[in-house]
Amino acid sequence: MDIKNLQNKLVAILGYGQEGNAVTSYLIKHGVKPVLFDQRPWQEWPAEEQEAIKKLGVNFIFGPDSFLELKGFDIVFRSPGVPLSKVKGQLSKVALITSQTKWFFDHCPCKIIGVTGTKGKGTTASLIYDELKCSQPIHRLTTNINQQPINGLTTLGNIYLTGNIGKTQPLEILDDLSADDYVVYELSSFQLQDLDKSPHIAVVLMVTSEHLDYHASQEEYIEAKSAITKFQTADDFAVINPDFENSIKIGQQGEGEKIYFSRNRELENGCFVKNDSIIFVGAGLKPAPTEAIIKISDLQLKGAHNLENVCAAVGVGKILGVSDEAIRKAITNFKGLKHRLEFVAEKQGLKFYNDSFSTTPETAIAAIQSFDEPLVVILGGSSKNSDFSGLGKVISNSKNIKAVILIGQEASRIRQALKIEPAMIIEGAKSMVEIFGQIKSVASKGDVVLLSPACASFGLFKNYKDRGEQFRDFVKSFK
Repeated sequence: MDIKNLQNKLVAILGYGQEGNAVTSYLIKHGVKPVLFDQRPWQEWPAEEQEAIKKLGVNFIFGPDSFLELKGFDIVFRSPGVPLSKVKGQLSKVALITSQTKWFFDHCPCKIIGVTGTKGKGTTASLIYDELKCSQPIHRLTTNINQQPINGLTTLGNIYLTGNIGKTQPLEILDDLSADDYVVYELSSFQLQDLDKSPHIAVVLMVTSEHLDYHASQEEYIEAKSAITKFQTADDFAVINPDFENSIKIGQQGEGEKIYFSRNRELENGCFVKNDSIIFVGAGLKPAPTEAIIKISDLQLKGAHNLENVCAAVGVGKILGVSDEAIRKAITNFKGLKHRLEFVAEKQGLKFYNDSFSTTPETAIAAIQSFDEPLVVILGGSSKNSDFSGLGKVISNSKNIKAVILIGQEASRIRQALKIEPAMIIEGAKSMVEIFGQIKSVASKGDVVLLSPACASFGLFKNYKDRGEQFRDFVKSFK
């Protein structure tokens, strides 16, 4: 369906957050007047947001029962936070359900590099984007990586980064794209679950258990992620982490050529870690040349888990014909993203790291294992039905854990998983002020203080960004 076909349709937007705002602006720009729906009561919206909504000149229905008014709408744009199960029962059988991501994939004129995984999506997408920006103008192969290019080389156009990462929403750039451009798109399971197209290059990072507060089961979560590869053709590529069973399940779908990456094993086809180097073995070439692309000691990214993200980015760069020099420059200059194992400051001999984006036990484990120094770890938050047994085992076996500060709804479940001295566990903080009071009571010069909660943020904080920003602010004034 073309945008012009929507001008005489009843169009609904479900969820007026960041994505809903972008979709609304896009539709109004093209002469479509949507109706906005959000389950948050109107009186709970800040006055400035209420005024901005009124100025749009469109109708809106807000409140817990707003979705009951969806009967009769022809097309619905679903925001990621609104599960499909909440929508389908309220619509007529002929209504079309789409989303910003689905609309973008259906109408994008250029190639898309999609990145998904339980964690590491933002870092990997940013690494790939930086690689391509460093290499402009570059030339990409016009055929399969296993073959010599048949039609010569094609110059790559503009590079865009979108999805969950950054400030640019997909529909803000859609009208500006041309066939030679490339879009690097960070994709969550929420965005992938209703797609019927896959990106030209699909990157499948570590996939473990996640969002079981949203998806009905682990199987549904994997099925949602699988759209990133399921519809690929033989002209496409899937860059896969074979160290995770779920990643293999997702990556092996579709007909795209498979390229692998690992930090745990040598590969015959792809990118891996060996000694102090990131190695790439050319796919399908005989004999396969082994190339040392980057020295690990040259990386500014901290954490062994980030080596997986680097290997994935190198694999994409090699597929696109980016020079080793450009790959090396982009990756060694990359310092990481906010709230992802971000070094904040050293104060009073303490080093503070903000890993607020860590909302799963697996990412907290990766963060903890990045340090050898005495460690004070802040864990806990709201529930995502996660299994903390693995995290508890890692902490219990760690020789450098000095204290664990537990916060939020999941504090008691995490405590049950810990087999450490009770004196090492501190609880009861209900704000960042109180958390820092507890830090001062246990931390001393030479320690690392790590905020890596392994849980969602709701309850004590608005979101992971608010949690991380508060942590950073308190570090700045720490005495």
